[in-house]
Amino acid sequence: MPGQTLIQKIFAAHTDADDLAPGSIVWLDLDVRTARDFGGANVVKNYRAHYGDAPVADASKTFFTFDLVVPPSNIPYAENQQLCRAWAREQGVCVFDVDAGIGSHVAIEQGLVYPGVTFVGTDSHLNILGAVGAFGQGMGDQDIAFAFKTGRTWFEVPPTMKVVVKGELRPPCTARDLTLAILRDLGASGALGRAIEFYGPAIDALDLAGRITLASQVTEMGGIIGFPMGGGNQELRITNYESRIKNQESRFTHHASRFTFYADPDAEYVETVEVDIVGLEPLIACPPNPDNVRPVREVAGLPIDSVFLGSCTNGRFEDFAAVAEVVRGKHLAPRVMATVVPATRTVYGQMLESGVLQTLFDAGFIISNPGCGGCASGHLGMTGKGQINLSTSNRNFPGKQGSGDTYLVSPVTAAWSALKGEITVPK
Repeated sequence: MPGQTLIQKIFAAHTDADDLAPGSIVWLDLDVRTARDFGGANVVKNYRAHYGDAPVADASKTFFTFDLVVPPSNIPYAENQQLCRAWAREQGVCVFDVDAGIGSHVAIEQGLVYPGVTFVGTDSHLNILGAVGAFGQGMGDQDIAFAFKTGRTWFEVPPTMKVVVKGELRPPCTARDLTLAILRDLGASGALGRAIEFYGPAIDALDLAGRITLASQVTEMGGIIGFPMGGGNQELRITNYESRIKNQESRFTHHASRFTFYADPDAEYVETVEVDIVGLEPLIACPPNPDNVRPVREVAGLPIDSVFLGSCTNGRFEDFAAVAEVVRGKHLAPRVMATVVPATRTVYGQMLESGVLQTLFDAGFIISNPGCGGCASGHLGMTGKGQINLSTSNRNFPGKQGSGDTYLVSPVTAAWSALKGEITVPK
């Protein structure tokens, strides 16, 4: 019998099924189930339609996370959020409200998710939780209503591919440039329907913020989930969360210590791909797709109108600290509007305490409250027709961030470009 991949090990700990071969259908026990302000109201409506006033399977494992239009700037979002709050009170369900930040990031910070956990919600980028060795997955409103009621869901075991990164990441390149290099090689469908395990010295060297960046773009590679856990010391990787995990243990049926976070040496992979980053230079994803990746130097000099810093891909403190290092004592180009949206309240607090927020403010950035921002209509950071926008978000499809043209870059490239008023190769 062959060894197991990472996703097979997580699934094995959450199902009674004997067959975990790729393509098998299994029923998974869910450690956490969530809904956000977009889709949350429909989850409640579906729940009431199918289950009436019946209690959820376990209120301590069920959450709402409001992170899209926060605080609400239009009546539909305000009504949807309030509908969720009222139902949550009836059910005894916790709400991470409009001041908390991006739900997946809040879950990591609060110890709701850790290696080996199964986590579903209405967020299409919940596979970001692969950054901490957990299985996260976005699902539809009816699926999440069912998960609220039963604490389970069915899932097809995906095949796993191995991505081996050759070379080390060197400044001015960042985890975002590494991610774009992988996306360039795989394309939008190179990992379609697959889980990915990432290996190599560059992967081992990533901090949590960098692993979040890489995991968050697996969706744009067509993947189910990515695990940038590499072959390094996994105990070290979760040290910062051990105290939170201990505080949360009673909430979950499975504890992280039950899992071994290495694929077995004889695990079977559907494909192994090598990505060579020796000599990597800063990259940029040009319109109209995230996989339209080119070296920044090829489009350098293009005038820009705006910059967005944030999103679940690059909204961590480390991202903003890197920008602050570039812009300290300088000011944005006169014609550039630049917006900063921290991922969570915790990140915002770090920015305040460290002086990073002051540095960005002095340089001319507009700093907003925590949340997604810049991702879809109704958020901060939208573009108008003819506008050229640099963004650290994860998608640049036409209309995704407004009517203008959006280029995806690292926070460092965005910072240098904002100072010069044109796309600029970072120093």
